[in-house]
Amino acid sequence: MPAGNDEQLLRTAEDILRANPRDGAAWSTMGVVLRRMGRVEEALVCYHRGVEHDPNNAGNWSNLGNLLTELGRHAEADDAHARALRLMGDNGQLLFNAVISKRKATAFHEALMLMEKALAADPHSAQLRWERALTLLQVGEYEQGFKDYEYRRGIATYRTRPTPGTPWDGSDLKGKRIFLSTEQGFGDTLMAARYVPLVKARGGRILFECHPELRRVLGGLPVDEFVPAGHDFPDFDVQTSQMSLPYLCGTRFDSVPPPVKLHIPPDARAKAKRILGPAEPGLLRVGIIWSGRVTFADNARRASNLKNFLQFGTVPGVRLYSLQKGPPEDQLEEMGSRLLVTPLGPHIDDFADTAALLEQLDLLIMTDSSTAHLAGSLATPVWNLVQFMPYWVYGDRGGCTPWYPSMRLFRQKDDQDWGPVFAEAMEALRDLAYSRRLTAKPCGT
Repeated sequence: MPAGNDEQLLRTAEDILRANPRDGAAWSTMGVVLRRMGRVEEALVCYHRGVEHDPNNAGNWSNLGNLLTELGRHAEADDAHARALRLMGDNGQLLFNAVISKRKATAFHEALMLMEKALAADPHSAQLRWERALTLLQVGEYEQGFKDYEYRRGIATYRTRPTPGTPWDGSDLKGKRIFLSTEQGFGDTLMAARYVPLVKARGGRILFECHPELRRVLGGLPVDEFVPAGHDFPDFDVQTSQMSLPYLCGTRFDSVPPPVKLHIPPDARAKAKRILGPAEPGLLRVGIIWSGRVTFADNARRASNLKNFLQFGTVPGVRLYSLQKGPPEDQLEEMGSRLLVTPLGPHIDDFADTAALLEQLDLLIMTDSSTAHLAGSLATPVWNLVQFMPYWVYGDRGGCTPWYPSMRLFRQKDDQDWGPVFAEAMEALRDLAYSRRLTAKPCGT
Protein backbone atom coordinates (compact mmCIF):
# COMPACT_ATOMS: atom_id res chain seq x y z
CA MET A 1 0.00 0.00 0.00
CA PRO A 2 1.62 3.30 -1.06
CA ALA A 3 2.35 5.84 1.65
CA GLY A 4 0.29 8.99 1.41
CA ASN A 5 -2.01 10.76 3.78
CA ASP A 6 -1.97 8.15 6.50
CA GLU A 7 -4.44 10.02 8.69
CA GLN A 8 -6.94 10.07 5.82
CA LEU A 9 -6.37 6.38 5.07
CA LEU A 10 -6.93 5.64 8.75
CA ARG A 11 -10.20 7.58 8.83
CA THR A 12 -11.42 5.80 5.68
CA ALA A 13 -10.69 2.37 7.19
CA GLU A 14 -12.44 3.39 10.41
CA ASP A 15 -15.53 4.49 8.46
CA ILE A 16 -15.65 1.14 6.66
CA LEU A 17 -15.33 -0.76 9.94
CA ARG A 18 -18.08 1.24 11.62
CA ALA A 19 -20.38 0.08 8.84
CA ASN A 20 -19.01 -3.48 8.79
CA PRO A 21 -16.78 -4.53 11.72
CA ARG A 22 -16.14 -7.88 10.01
CA ASP A 23 -14.38 -6.40 6.96
CA GLY A 24 -11.03 -8.21 7.05
CA ALA A 25 -9.49 -6.10 4.28
CA ALA A 26 -10.25 -2.87 6.16
CA TRP A 27 -8.71 -4.26 9.35
CA SER A 28 -5.58 -5.21 7.42
CA THR A 29 -5.44 -1.78 5.78
CA MET A 30 -5.67 -0.14 9.17
CA GLY A 31 -2.86 -2.40 10.38
CA VAL A 32 -0.61 -1.37 7.48
CA VAL A 33 -1.19 2.32 8.18
CA LEU A 34 -0.71 2.03 11.94
CA ARG A 35 2.50 0.06 11.48
CA ARG A 36 3.81 2.73 9.14
CA MET A 37 2.97 5.33 11.78
CA GLY A 38 4.98 3.39 14.37
CA ARG A 39 1.92 2.26 16.35
CA VAL A 40 2.93 -1.39 16.19
CA GLU A 41 0.87 -2.81 19.06
CA GLU A 42 -2.33 -1.35 17.62
CA ALA A 43 -1.30 -2.59 14.18
CA LEU A 44 -0.85 -6.10 15.57
CA VAL A 45 -4.41 -6.13 16.91
CA CYS A 46 -5.70 -4.97 13.52
CA TYR A 47 -3.79 -7.67 11.65
CA HIS A 48 -5.20 -10.32 13.98
CA ARG A 49 -8.71 -8.98 13.33
CA GLY A 50 -7.98 -9.09 9.61
CA VAL A 51 -7.12 -12.80 9.58
CA GLU A 52 -9.97 -13.54 12.00
CA HIS A 53 -12.57 -12.09 9.64
CA ASP A 54 -10.87 -13.06 6.36
CA PRO A 55 -8.80 -16.20 7.05
CA ASN A 56 -8.50 -17.08 3.37
CA ASN A 57 -6.71 -13.84 2.45
CA ALA A 58 -3.04 -14.73 2.01
CA GLY A 59 -1.94 -11.09 2.06
CA ASN A 60 -3.47 -10.56 5.50
CA TRP A 61 -1.51 -13.51 6.89
CA SER A 62 1.69 -12.25 5.28
CA ASN A 63 1.20 -8.76 6.75
CA LEU A 64 0.71 -10.32 10.18
CA GLY A 65 3.87 -12.40 9.72
CA ASN A 66 5.90 -9.33 8.73
CA LEU A 67 4.96 -7.47 11.90
CA LEU A 68 5.54 -10.49 14.13
CA THR A 69 9.01 -10.78 12.59
CA GLU A 70 9.66 -7.12 13.36
CA LEU A 71 8.64 -7.75 16.97
CA GLY A 72 10.97 -10.74 17.26
CA ARG A 73 8.11 -13.23 17.69
CA HIS A 74 9.59 -15.61 15.16
CA ALA A 75 7.62 -18.80 15.83
CA GLU A 76 4.32 -16.96 15.41
CA ALA A 77 5.66 -15.18 12.32
CA ASP A 78 6.68 -18.49 10.79
CA ASP A 79 3.18 -19.86 11.32
CA ALA A 80 1.59 -16.78 9.73
CA HIS A 81 3.82 -16.94 6.65
CA ALA A 82 3.23 -20.69 6.32
CA ARG A 83 -0.52 -20.03 6.25
CA ALA A 84 -0.03 -17.34 3.59
CA LEU A 85 1.98 -19.71 1.40
CA ARG A 86 -0.56 -22.52 1.79
CA LEU A 87 -3.14 -20.15 0.35
CA MET A 88 -0.98 -18.65 -2.40
CA GLY A 89 2.36 -20.42 -2.55
CA ASP A 90 3.41 -19.17 -5.97
CA ASN A 91 3.07 -15.46 -5.16
CA GLY A 92 6.47 -13.78 -5.44
CA GLN A 93 5.87 -11.10 -2.82
CA LEU A 94 4.56 -13.59 -0.28
CA LEU A 95 7.57 -15.83 -0.90
CA PHE A 96 9.89 -12.86 -0.44
CA ASN A 97 8.21 -11.90 2.84
CA ALA A 98 8.62 -15.47 4.08
CA VAL A 99 12.29 -15.45 3.06
CA ILE A 100 12.94 -12.30 5.11
CA SER A 101 11.12 -13.82 8.07
CA LYS A 102 13.17 -17.03 7.92
CA ARG A 103 16.44 -15.13 7.65
CA LYS A 104 15.64 -12.85 10.57
CA ALA A 105 14.72 -15.91 12.61
CA THR A 106 18.23 -17.26 11.78
CA ALA A 107 16.64 -20.21 9.96
CA PHE A 108 19.18 -19.64 7.21
CA HIS A 109 19.01 -22.98 5.41
CA GLU A 110 15.20 -22.87 5.33
CA ALA A 111 15.46 -19.32 3.97
CA LEU A 112 17.78 -20.54 1.21
CA MET A 113 15.32 -23.26 0.19
CA LEU A 114 12.53 -20.69 -0.08
CA MET A 115 14.81 -18.39 -2.06
CA GLU A 116 15.42 -21.08 -4.66
CA LYS A 117 11.68 -21.42 -5.13
CA ALA A 118 11.26 -17.64 -5.38
CA LEU A 119 14.19 -17.29 -7.81
CA ALA A 120 12.75 -20.01 -10.03
CA ALA A 121 9.75 -17.74 -10.52
CA ASP A 122 11.79 -14.51 -10.77
CA PRO A 123 15.41 -15.36 -11.61
CA HIS A 124 16.43 -11.74 -12.27
CA SER A 125 15.21 -10.29 -8.99
CA ALA A 126 18.03 -8.16 -7.57
CA GLN A 127 16.31 -8.05 -4.19
CA LEU A 128 16.15 -11.85 -3.96
CA ARG A 129 19.78 -12.19 -5.06
CA TRP A 130 20.76 -9.64 -2.41
CA GLU A 131 18.92 -11.54 0.31
CA ARG A 132 20.51 -14.76 -0.88
CA ALA A 133 23.92 -13.08 -0.76
CA LEU A 134 23.47 -12.04 2.87
CA THR A 135 22.24 -15.51 3.81
CA LEU A 136 25.04 -17.36 2.02
CA LEU A 137 27.66 -15.10 3.57
CA GLN A 138 26.11 -15.66 6.99
CA VAL A 139 26.59 -19.43 6.69
CA GLY A 140 30.10 -19.14 5.23
CA GLU A 141 29.29 -19.87 1.58
CA TYR A 142 31.48 -17.00 0.43
CA GLU A 143 32.08 -17.78 -3.24
CA GLN A 144 28.43 -17.69 -4.34
CA GLY A 145 27.61 -15.20 -1.60
CA PHE A 146 30.03 -12.56 -2.85
CA LYS A 147 28.90 -13.19 -6.41
CA ASP A 148 25.29 -12.47 -5.42
CA TYR A 149 26.48 -9.50 -3.34
CA GLU A 150 27.09 -7.66 -6.62
CA TYR A 151 23.31 -7.47 -7.14
CA ARG A 152 23.04 -4.89 -4.34
CA ARG A 153 23.18 -2.03 -6.82
CA GLY A 154 19.83 -3.08 -8.21
CA ILE A 155 17.82 -2.95 -4.97
CA ALA A 156 15.51 -0.07 -4.12
CA THR A 157 17.34 0.88 -0.91
CA TYR A 158 20.77 1.21 -2.57
CA ARG A 159 21.72 4.87 -2.12
CA THR A 160 25.40 5.05 -3.08
CA ARG A 161 26.17 7.43 -5.92
CA PRO A 162 26.95 5.58 -9.16
CA THR A 163 30.58 5.69 -10.25
CA PRO A 164 31.12 6.30 -13.97
CA GLY A 165 33.76 4.54 -16.02
CA THR A 166 34.93 1.02 -16.77
CA PRO A 167 34.36 -1.52 -13.97
CA TRP A 168 37.45 -3.44 -12.92
CA ASP A 169 37.21 -7.19 -13.52
CA GLY A 170 40.02 -8.23 -11.17
CA SER A 171 42.67 -8.59 -13.89
CA ASP A 172 46.23 -7.22 -13.77
CA LEU A 173 46.26 -3.44 -13.83
CA LYS A 174 49.59 -2.89 -15.61
CA GLY A 175 50.03 0.67 -14.39
CA LYS A 176 46.38 1.71 -14.75
CA ARG A 177 44.78 4.10 -12.28
CA ILE A 178 42.05 2.34 -10.29
CA PHE A 179 39.47 4.22 -8.24
CA LEU A 180 38.20 2.33 -5.17
CA SER A 181 34.94 3.99 -4.12
CA THR A 182 33.53 3.98 -0.62
CA GLU A 183 30.03 2.64 -0.32
CA GLN A 184 28.71 1.73 3.09
CA GLY A 185 29.71 2.53 6.69
CA PHE A 186 33.05 3.27 8.33
CA GLY A 187 33.32 -0.34 9.46
CA ASP A 188 32.98 -1.65 5.92
CA THR A 189 35.79 0.64 4.75
CA LEU A 190 38.03 -0.59 7.56
CA MET A 191 37.16 -4.19 6.73
CA ALA A 192 37.77 -3.74 2.99
CA ALA A 193 41.09 -1.95 3.53
CA ARG A 194 42.80 -5.37 3.86
CA TYR A 195 42.35 -5.81 0.10
CA VAL A 196 44.30 -2.69 -0.88
CA PRO A 197 47.71 -4.45 -0.78
CA LEU A 198 46.27 -7.22 -2.97
CA VAL A 199 45.06 -4.67 -5.52
CA LYS A 200 48.40 -2.87 -5.38
CA ALA A 201 50.17 -6.15 -6.12
CA ARG A 202 48.31 -6.25 -9.43
CA GLY A 203 50.35 -3.33 -10.67
CA GLY A 204 48.04 -0.33 -10.50
CA ARG A 205 47.95 3.17 -9.05
CA ILE A 206 45.29 3.26 -6.34
CA LEU A 207 42.92 6.17 -5.79
CA PHE A 208 41.09 5.41 -2.54
CA GLU A 209 37.89 7.23 -1.59
CA CYS A 210 37.83 7.83 2.14
CA HIS A 211 35.83 9.72 4.76
CA PRO A 212 37.90 12.31 6.66
CA GLU A 213 37.30 10.47 9.95
CA LEU A 214 39.29 7.52 8.56
CA ARG A 215 42.00 9.40 6.68
CA ARG A 216 44.69 9.36 9.38
CA VAL A 217 44.21 5.79 10.58
CA LEU A 218 44.35 4.50 6.98
CA GLY A 219 47.40 6.63 6.22
CA GLY A 220 49.67 3.59 6.05
CA LEU A 221 47.82 1.96 3.15
CA PRO A 222 49.77 1.56 -0.12
CA VAL A 223 47.54 4.17 -1.74
CA ASP A 224 48.73 6.66 -4.35
CA GLU A 225 46.01 9.19 -3.65
CA PHE A 226 43.27 9.55 -1.05
CA VAL A 227 40.06 11.03 -2.46
CA PRO A 228 37.72 12.73 0.05
CA ALA A 229 34.36 10.94 0.12
CA GLY A 230 31.71 12.65 -1.97
CA HIS A 231 34.12 14.94 -3.82
CA ASP A 232 34.44 15.11 -7.60
CA PHE A 233 35.62 11.90 -9.19
CA PRO A 234 39.33 11.85 -10.06
CA ASP A 235 40.72 10.75 -13.40
CA PHE A 236 41.01 6.98 -13.53
CA ASP A 237 41.08 4.07 -15.96
CA VAL A 238 38.97 1.51 -14.08
CA GLN A 239 36.87 1.58 -10.93
CA THR A 240 35.19 -0.64 -8.40
CA SER A 241 33.62 -0.41 -4.98
CA GLN A 242 35.68 -1.29 -1.93
CA MET A 243 32.94 -3.76 -0.95
CA SER A 244 33.32 -5.56 -4.29
CA LEU A 245 36.95 -6.41 -3.53
CA PRO A 246 36.16 -9.64 -1.62
CA TYR A 247 34.42 -10.94 -4.77
CA LEU A 248 37.04 -9.68 -7.22
CA CYS A 249 39.84 -11.16 -5.11
CA GLY A 250 38.12 -14.57 -4.93
CA THR A 251 37.66 -14.67 -1.15
CA ARG A 252 36.64 -17.97 0.39
CA PHE A 253 35.79 -18.62 4.03
CA ASP A 254 39.20 -20.22 4.51
CA SER A 255 41.13 -17.52 2.61
CA VAL A 256 40.05 -14.25 4.24
CA PRO A 257 43.09 -11.92 4.17
CA PRO A 258 44.35 -10.66 7.54
CA PRO A 259 43.41 -7.13 8.61
CA VAL A 260 45.64 -4.41 7.23
CA LYS A 261 48.06 -2.68 9.60
CA LEU A 262 46.57 0.64 10.65
CA HIS A 263 48.46 3.86 11.25
CA ILE A 264 48.47 5.58 14.63
CA PRO A 265 50.02 9.05 14.28
CA PRO A 266 52.61 9.95 16.93
CA ASP A 267 50.57 12.93 18.15
CA ALA A 268 47.49 10.73 18.66
CA ARG A 269 49.56 8.15 20.56
CA ALA A 270 51.13 10.83 22.76
CA LYS A 271 47.69 12.30 23.52
CA ALA A 272 46.29 8.89 24.48
CA LYS A 273 49.19 8.17 26.82
CA ARG A 274 48.77 11.59 28.43
CA ILE A 275 45.03 11.05 28.97
CA LEU A 276 45.26 7.53 30.38
CA GLY A 277 48.59 7.69 32.16
CA PRO A 278 50.70 4.65 33.03
CA ALA A 279 49.05 1.26 33.49
CA GLU A 280 48.61 -0.01 37.04
CA PRO A 281 49.76 -3.59 37.77
CA GLY A 282 46.88 -5.98 38.33
CA LEU A 283 44.23 -3.67 36.90
CA LEU A 284 42.32 -4.23 33.66
CA ARG A 285 41.57 -1.19 31.57
CA VAL A 286 38.33 -2.04 29.80
CA GLY A 287 36.79 0.16 27.13
CA ILE A 288 33.02 0.08 26.59
CA ILE A 289 30.69 1.11 23.75
CA TRP A 290 26.97 0.42 24.03
CA SER A 291 25.59 1.86 20.78
CA GLY A 292 26.53 2.42 17.18
CA ARG A 293 25.37 5.29 15.00
CA VAL A 294 21.76 6.03 15.97
CA THR A 295 20.77 6.77 12.37
CA PHE A 296 21.67 3.22 11.32
CA ALA A 297 18.43 1.42 10.45
CA ASP A 298 19.00 -1.60 12.70
CA ASN A 299 20.77 0.18 15.55
CA ALA A 300 17.89 -0.30 18.01
CA ARG A 301 18.37 -4.07 17.71
CA ARG A 302 22.17 -4.17 17.82
CA ALA A 303 22.62 -1.55 20.58
CA SER A 304 22.19 -1.90 24.34
CA ASN A 305 22.53 0.78 27.02
CA LEU A 306 25.04 2.04 29.55
CA LYS A 307 23.16 0.47 32.46
CA ASN A 308 23.91 -3.03 31.18
CA PHE A 309 27.61 -2.19 30.82
CA LEU A 310 28.01 -0.68 34.28
CA GLN A 311 27.91 -4.14 35.86
CA PHE A 312 31.36 -4.81 34.40
CA GLY A 313 32.70 -2.14 36.75
CA THR A 314 31.74 -4.27 39.77
CA VAL A 315 34.42 -6.83 38.92
CA PRO A 316 37.44 -6.36 41.23
CA GLY A 317 40.42 -4.99 39.35
CA VAL A 318 38.41 -3.62 36.40
CA ARG A 319 38.33 0.05 35.42
CA LEU A 320 35.86 1.19 32.75
CA TYR A 321 36.53 3.73 30.01
CA SER A 322 33.80 4.93 27.66
CA LEU A 323 34.67 5.33 23.99
CA GLN A 324 31.02 6.03 23.17
CA LYS A 325 30.30 8.87 20.74
CA GLY A 326 27.08 10.53 19.63
CA PRO A 327 23.73 10.96 21.43
CA PRO A 328 24.06 7.73 23.51
CA GLU A 329 27.05 9.38 25.23
CA ASP A 330 24.51 11.50 27.13
CA GLN A 331 23.66 8.44 29.23
CA LEU A 332 26.85 9.07 31.21
CA GLU A 333 25.38 12.32 32.53
CA GLU A 334 21.83 11.02 32.84
CA MET A 335 22.94 8.12 35.03
CA GLY A 336 25.55 10.09 36.98
CA SER A 337 28.16 7.59 35.86
CA ARG A 338 31.19 9.78 35.26
CA LEU A 339 32.84 8.64 38.50
CA LEU A 340 32.24 4.99 37.58
CA VAL A 341 33.29 5.30 33.95
CA THR A 342 36.06 7.53 32.60
CA PRO A 343 34.61 9.30 29.53
CA LEU A 344 37.03 9.29 26.61
CA GLY A 345 34.53 10.42 23.97
CA PRO A 346 35.37 14.14 24.34
CA HIS A 347 38.99 13.33 23.39
CA ILE A 348 38.04 11.52 20.17
CA ASP A 349 37.97 13.49 16.92
CA ASP A 350 38.56 10.67 14.44
CA PHE A 351 39.38 6.97 14.23
CA ALA A 352 43.09 7.61 14.75
CA ASP A 353 42.30 9.05 18.19
CA THR A 354 40.16 6.00 18.96
CA ALA A 355 42.91 3.66 17.75
CA ALA A 356 45.49 5.36 19.97
CA LEU A 357 43.23 5.01 23.01
CA LEU A 358 42.49 1.36 22.22
CA GLU A 359 46.22 0.72 22.12
CA GLN A 360 46.38 1.76 25.80
CA LEU A 361 43.47 -0.46 26.89
CA ASP A 362 43.51 -4.16 27.74
CA LEU A 363 40.09 -5.01 26.35
CA LEU A 364 37.12 -3.49 24.56
CA ILE A 365 33.60 -4.75 25.34
CA MET A 366 30.93 -3.41 23.02
CA THR A 367 27.83 -3.94 20.98
CA ASP A 368 28.56 -4.03 17.28
CA SER A 369 29.59 -0.87 15.43
CA SER A 370 32.45 0.38 13.28
CA THR A 371 34.80 0.46 16.29
CA ALA A 372 34.63 -3.35 16.39
CA HIS A 373 36.27 -3.37 12.96
CA LEU A 374 38.85 -0.85 14.17
CA ALA A 375 39.72 -2.88 17.28
CA GLY A 376 39.84 -6.10 15.26
CA SER A 377 42.17 -4.49 12.72
CA LEU A 378 44.46 -3.33 15.54
CA ALA A 379 44.48 -6.86 17.04
CA THR A 380 43.07 -5.34 20.24
CA PRO A 381 41.16 -7.93 22.29
CA VAL A 382 37.51 -7.08 21.64
CA TRP A 383 34.41 -8.78 22.99
CA ASN A 384 31.61 -8.07 20.56
CA LEU A 385 28.12 -8.59 21.98
CA VAL A 386 26.07 -9.26 18.87
CA GLN A 387 22.35 -9.32 18.20
CA PHE A 388 20.27 -12.39 17.40
CA MET A 389 20.84 -12.02 13.65
CA PRO A 390 24.18 -10.23 13.44
CA TYR A 391 26.09 -8.74 10.55
CA TRP A 392 27.12 -11.50 8.12
CA VAL A 393 30.82 -11.07 9.00
CA TYR A 394 30.07 -12.74 12.34
CA GLY A 395 28.58 -15.87 10.80
CA ASP A 396 25.76 -17.96 12.20
CA ARG A 397 27.43 -19.65 15.18
CA GLY A 398 30.51 -19.83 17.35
CA GLY A 399 32.63 -17.33 19.21
CA CYS A 400 35.01 -16.18 16.49
CA THR A 401 35.16 -14.76 12.97
CA PRO A 402 37.86 -15.26 10.31
CA TRP A 403 37.86 -11.51 9.67
CA TYR A 404 39.24 -10.53 13.09
CA PRO A 405 41.31 -13.09 15.06
CA SER A 406 41.38 -10.90 18.20
CA MET A 407 37.58 -10.72 18.40
CA ARG A 408 35.42 -12.88 20.65
CA LEU A 409 31.71 -13.05 19.91
CA PHE A 410 28.96 -13.24 22.53
CA ARG A 411 25.66 -14.02 20.81
CA GLN A 412 22.04 -13.41 21.68
CA LYS A 413 20.26 -16.76 21.92
CA ASP A 414 16.83 -15.12 21.69
CA ASP A 415 15.91 -12.00 19.75
CA GLN A 416 16.35 -8.77 21.74
CA ASP A 417 17.28 -10.64 24.93
CA TRP A 418 20.56 -9.21 26.21
CA GLY A 419 20.41 -10.71 29.71
CA PRO A 420 22.21 -14.02 29.02
CA VAL A 421 24.74 -12.26 26.77
CA PHE A 422 25.84 -9.89 29.52
CA ALA A 423 25.85 -12.73 32.06
CA GLU A 424 28.22 -14.74 29.85
CA ALA A 425 30.49 -11.74 29.27
CA MET A 426 30.44 -10.94 32.99
CA GLU A 427 31.64 -14.44 33.87
CA ALA A 428 34.41 -14.24 31.28
CA LEU A 429 35.50 -10.84 32.60
CA ARG A 430 35.68 -12.14 36.18
CA ASP A 431 37.97 -14.94 35.00
CA LEU A 432 40.16 -12.54 33.03
CA ALA A 433 40.43 -10.04 35.89
CA TYR A 434 41.27 -12.81 38.36
CA SER A 435 44.06 -14.04 36.09
CA ARG A 436 45.41 -10.51 35.79
CA ARG A 437 45.47 -10.07 39.57
CA LEU A 438 47.28 -13.39 40.02
CA THR A 439 50.00 -12.53 37.53
CA ALA A 440 50.48 -9.10 39.14
CA LYS A 441 51.17 -10.53 42.62
CA PRO A 442 54.83 -10.71 43.65
CA CYS A 443 56.18 -14.20 44.31
CA GLY A 444 55.41 -15.52 47.79
CA THR A 445 52.38 -13.28 48.43
